[in-house]
Amino acid sequence: MVAAVVLAAGAGSRFGGPKQALLLPEVLRRVRESSVDDVLVVTGAHPLETDARVVRSPDWELGPGASLRCGLAALDEDVEAGVVVLADGPDLSPAAVDRVVAAWRSGAGEIVAASYGGDRGHPVVLGRSVWSRIPDEGARALEPVLVPCDDLGSPGDVDIADEIPGRLRGESAK
Repeated sequence: MVAAVVLAAGAGSRFGGPKQALLLPEVLRRVRESSVDDVLVVTGAHPLETDARVVRSPDWELGPGASLRCGLAALDEDVEAGVVVLADGPDLSPAAVDRVVAAWRSGAGEIVAASYGGDRGHPVVLGRSVWSRIPDEGARALEPVLVPCDDLGSPGDVDIADEIPGRLRGESAK
């Protein structure tokens, strides 16, 4: 069984507030279009309204690793791997999730990450055997096997309001 852990615990200080409230529905829609068996959202700085299962990270201020550890610990015992997804990546391709999960399933490694233009990105698959090694800075500190996902487009990384895709702000396509 493979479960997605959607990290939505940050304060959104550069954004000026809880950007997760705006972006999470789209991220969840896309994750649910993938082949994952379960979805868990990790909150922290801000409570969030969502139809997904939620766990609050009491130590979210320590860094993304604390929130990730909290989410992984909340997964069911039969979960073999967690797919790390960021709540501020509204352009996540469900096919990217499926591609990194397939690479993990085929034995590529216990840490498998999507890459875009040769740069490591999300989603990231973490086999259960590495969960205890997550430092406070998060899975970024662990060396992954990279799976090219250039053809699927980057999931995005919204840090300020101007970076929110127009479709999520209610703008029509031109």
